[in-house]
Amino acid sequence: MTELKQSLSLKQTLQLVMTPQLQQAIKLLQLSRLELSEVVHQEMLENPVLEESPEAPEAEPPENTAEAEALTPPTADEREASATERVAERMERSEKPEEVKGADGLNQDIDWEKYLEDLDSQPGLPGTRTPPSSDELPSFENQLVRRTSLTDHLMWQLRMSNLSESDQRIGAEIILELNEDGYLVADDEDRLAGRSPISIIAGRLSVPEAEVERVLSHLQGFDPVGVAARDLRESLLIQARLLGIENGLVYAIIESHLPEVERKNYPAIARALKVTTEQVVEAVRLIGQLEPKPGRVYSEDEPQYITPDIFVYKLADEYVVVLNEDGLPKLRISPYYRRALQNSGPRGETRDYIQDKLRSAIWLIRSIHQRQRTIYRVTESIVKFQREFFDKGISHLKPLVLRDVAEDLGLHESTISRVTTNKFVHTPQGIYELKFFFNSGISRVVGEDVASETVKEKIRQMCAAEDPKNPLSDREIGDRLREQNINIARRTVAKYRELLDILPSSKRRKLY
Repeated sequence: MTELKQSLSLKQTLQLVMTPQLQQAIKLLQLSRLELSEVVHQEMLENPVLEESPEAPEAEPPENTAEAEALTPPTADEREASATERVAERMERSEKPEEVKGADGLNQDIDWEKYLEDLDSQPGLPGTRTPPSSDELPSFENQLVRRTSLTDHLMWQLRMSNLSESDQRIGAEIILELNEDGYLVADDEDRLAGRSPISIIAGRLSVPEAEVERVLSHLQGFDPVGVAARDLRESLLIQARLLGIENGLVYAIIESHLPEVERKNYPAIARALKVTTEQVVEAVRLIGQLEPKPGRVYSEDEPQYITPDIFVYKLADEYVVVLNEDGLPKLRISPYYRRALQNSGPRGETRDYIQDKLRSAIWLIRSIHQRQRTIYRVTESIVKFQREFFDKGISHLKPLVLRDVAEDLGLHESTISRVTTNKFVHTPQGIYELKFFFNSGISRVVGEDVASETVKEKIRQMCAAEDPKNPLSDREIGDRLREQNINIARRTVAKYRELLDILPSSKRRKLY
């Protein structure tokens, strides 16, 4: 006979709970300056408790080192004792209104008056005063503009198409595989393994390759013209078909003689197609008016006007980090709703509504404060690691990875990644995205590693100064870099040259 036993066991586990407030803080952290401004304005429309503070008078620019010290952040002890943290602790304990048993036996609400006093007493964000000199600010034209990405543009067209749900799923996968130039190409690893983008997508979605090909053909009719091609030849053929020159000389040259066009071997094309060289030259001129990179209009390489999130200035021998608060609404809790709660006027649902909006407003203000403080601290750490860049320019940029700054600040690498994306800093060397300062290292023959961005800049300068009739080959560039104590392989030179959009030497050579 089987014996049945019943037992009770306790198990303690540690689990991270992603609260709505934490989700909001993470979301705000990764927003660009323009996106943050849009979110704040939307919150002000939806939350009557929030309103914009009156503009404070502009501070005079610091004229000496003593004054500049006022821009430095509070100490760690001061930050730990800040009112912001006290508000946060109370809010975390009060996801629902606290119930405190009073003398009369009734439940009382949260002490919002104390909350608001703490919010008002917060110390200002470090480095948020007006930038030291208007002469050092970027020009008026440097305004941040949000541009639709190629992926967004194509996804919108896909949603507007009459494709079935399954075809739209395939189309979305194709769009996500396109590179920044709008081409559907395999990466080096897949190419070496003989895997095509079509087979990869078909395998991922468990559909026949013929279905992926059919949807791809549909996407190749999207704007921009020539997008979703697998190589230059296919893109130019798509453009020629849509221009109605499918049966002409231009189409024939694109279809069979692009290598000769690249080598400017026009007589050979003329002999093969039994036309005159002049006709070939005219056809090539028309081909030159087609777009070799359909996605370029949506590429980050296009001019992008920005407003820096943060400024780095040199005062005496030290660098000062200053947050740019210009254009961002200064939020506060509406005095009207403060008085409404303090006077114990509204009751029931009205009071619950005000308390809910008040809680939301306080968390938004705190999350923005935390976002700005984190950006400040990360920039301060970058300045410490990249001091030589700020002193001497890009040729002195050092290798730096997210882990370095994360360990310096006691933060997670993912936090550093979010902070540095779409955030721009104005420095004595120009305006850069914070991500720019993180790059891998190339070993030197002797000494410390050199940053990959520094090597790219050296390659760019060499190609800009070369003899156009005798351009430098990748091997020659590599030899010159080794002469400068930089140990680099020829294939790495080729990769960096391609990233800089510099053609191979055979295509850079000018014959006349």
